[in-house]
Amino acid sequence: MALLQDRIVLVNGGSQGVGAGIVRAALGAGATVLFTGRRVEVGEKLAEDTGAHFMQADLADPEQARDSVVRTVSAHGRIDCLVNAAGLTSRGSLLDTTPELFDRHMAINLRAPFFAMQAAVTDMKARRAPGTIVNIGSNCAHGGPPHLAPYSAAKAGLAGLTRNAAHAHRWDRIRINGLDIGWTDTEGEDATQRAFHGAGADWRERAAAAQPMGKLGQVDEIAEFVVFLLSDRSGVVTGSVIDWDQNVFGGQD
Repeated sequence: MALLQDRIVLVNGGSQGVGAGIVRAALGAGATVLFTGRRVEVGEKLAEDTGAHFMQADLADPEQARDSVVRTVSAHGRIDCLVNAAGLTSRGSLLDTTPELFDRHMAINLRAPFFAMQAAVTDMKARRAPGTIVNIGSNCAHGGPPHLAPYSAAKAGLAGLTRNAAHAHRWDRIRINGLDIGWTDTEGEDATQRAFHGAGADWRERAAAAQPMGKLGQVDEIAEFVVFLLSDRSGVVTGSVIDWDQNVFGGQD
């Protein structure tokens, strides 16, 4: 049987990148999948290509983050699995980050997952049904580079939130885990490298050659791991924030 057969799965931030990969993988695992994104044309194209259901939402608004779950439950009677995959990676250091940029990072990278989880757990508890949640974090939760100060702060908060919520709802049989991913090959990362770092067309090859495994993180591999964490095959695991990366944090040469 497919790992997510007959499950109702919501992927917030699912219109591109890692989120879109998770949409495809969850569909392949037998789930009914809904996903959100800000850009209507991008979301509708993925929905047309895959058969998943697109809901336009700006997750910086906590009401829209909560409403993504409400709309899922309204359409299907329940939510079984939630993935918080939306992320803002705009650059900013401790010295040059404005209050507006800081607030934007917190809104998308931390507040949106909080209130989407709140709505999903409320539904699961009301039905006295088990459920699973996966939060897509970042290895920047361990500290991060200087130019990602607000992003690192938000992702560190998300890791703490993941553990707190998992502990709070373990007796409700709601498993909540996080995946702190490393440098990943996505269309968004391509745009970021070109816009912020002046990268050329060969940046992927150069970056891959500098990694221990000879490649950047791959969306399909991450997506399959997320499906595993959402599924019963991951057993009793909850409150784990997993470093999905090829660099070992704390290791020294």
